[in-house]
Amino acid sequence: MKTIAPSTLQDETYSRLRQWVTVGQFQPGERLKIHAIAEKLGVGVMPVRAALQRLAAEGALVNVPHAGMQVPKLSLAEFDDVLQTRLLLEGEAAERGAHRLDADGVAVLLALEQQMRDALKANDAKGYLDANELFHLRLYQAAASPTLLSLIETVWLKVGPLSNKLFDVPASLRVINEAHGDAVMALRLRDSAGVRRAIEKDLFVAAQFLRPFCG
Repeated sequence: MKTIAPSTLQDETYSRLRQWVTVGQFQPGERLKIHAIAEKLGVGVMPVRAALQRLAAEGALVNVPHAGMQVPKLSLAEFDDVLQTRLLLEGEAAERGAHRLDADGVAVLLALEQQMRDALKANDAKGYLDANELFHLRLYQAAASPTLLSLIETVWLKVGPLSNKLFDVPASLRVINEAHGDAVMALRLRDSAGVRRAIEKDLFVAAQFLRPFCG
């Protein structure tokens, strides 16, 4: 059996936990138990502890005295600030990405939008959020700006834990995928500005359902 170098294992553990935070696998206010996470990942407690410390340094987690690592809760002011930042960063990345996407890239986004529709019909929160993350990620990666993408992924850590709450509001399920349909239509028309508007609409609409969970 090939032995994984400790630094590689730590990086892999960090990447996995970072992705879990981004797609809302942890809830706002949740206390993270190192041993339980280590068991779920099949790794020791040391790489998990190191990963959690890195996430805390990025602001994705908070270290509460006598309680350990917790997922922070956003105030309304913090949430609105994050939303405005996302609109700026992700709107720009969407327009740049749409301008550069080739036919194969567009086909990938079309398939992911279909996956989101199917997940909503099945009330599959994880399936929807996973496909949603990939949809946005592939579009933003096409912008070919590592700096912009890094900023976006850091901001995602702030709002990711709230994302599952969309499925606590039945009304949201009827509309949260509409903007993705608008985006793929604009992509087909090679309308990069239209893609930007669709992504901004997506972020704004989802935010209206998530704001009541802040405080």
